[in-house]
Amino acid sequence: MKVVVTGAAGLVGQNLIPRLKARGAQLVGIDKHPSNTARLRDLHPDVEVIEADLAQPGAWEGAFAGADAVVINQAQIGGLERGPFVANNITATERILEAVKAHGTPYIVHISSSVVNSAAKDLYVETKTEQERIVRACGVPHAVLRPTLMFGWFDRKHLGWLRRFMDRSPVFPIPGHGRYRRQPLYAGDFSAIIAACLESRREGVFDISGRTEVDYVDLVRMIRDIARAKARIVHIPYGAFWGLLWLYARFDKDPPFTTNQLEALVIPEVFPVIDWPGLFGVPETPLKTALEETFLDPRYSRIVLDF
Repeated sequence: MKVVVTGAAGLVGQNLIPRLKARGAQLVGIDKHPSNTARLRDLHPDVEVIEADLAQPGAWEGAFAGADAVVINQAQIGGLERGPFVANNITATERILEAVKAHGTPYIVHISSSVVNSAAKDLYVETKTEQERIVRACGVPHAVLRPTLMFGWFDRKHLGWLRRFMDRSPVFPIPGHGRYRRQPLYAGDFSAIIAACLESRREGVFDISGRTEVDYVDLVRMIRDIARAKARIVHIPYGAFWGLLWLYARFDKDPPFTTNQLEALVIPEVFPVIDWPGLFGVPETPLKTALEETFLDPRYSRIVLDF
């Protein structure tokens, strides 16, 4: 089976590719981030890796010739400007679908997001919602997967960034009381779900939430204990925390954590939970085990992707 994976050098792509390789898939990975794409190529010299901006027409479109499926996975997650969100989440998806139809690719797995069900309102929510609408209207058989907050190898923006911050700082700040319910999803389990879709050609829209609910502050403590970090957890009033993020963003145009993400963090919402272990035949990895695999794996846990 030939599978094209877009956004292949990010969190999901870097976790997915070694697992699809293990199942014997012929893979083409496409990403526009130069250093992360180079890292993907170094890790998997047997995989065809293409560095290209999918929002622009180009030779990358030829990679879809003979493809059995595509995993639409590229996404702009953070940032302060509207342009990159539109380019990466909407325009790139439109061009991918043009290539899919031109080459007759028969099946799509679209990596959407739980934020399409969220009360949060920001550029990520807006453009991911539109991206999903475009895929669902494309007329090509597809599965739409809506994961919650993900973690795993190569995590540069979420739990991985928190873990590395613990190594650099003597204190770890928590906004307010920290009792914000999260449903973290292990990228290893999610990759197995994607593989199951590719093999079964399952169609539909599926909310893939982490099945273990945990408060943000308790999740931070688990990471600290597993990583044996020395940082002391300190609670900071929400307003002061927001102000520090705002100030940081004046000096860094691509901050790892933004005021919009902080606002989304504290919204009291829980996303739908389905029996994805039963639906897809993918056993759930217990949260503590998944965190240990993420931060202690001798092959990948110390590899850090660039922003």
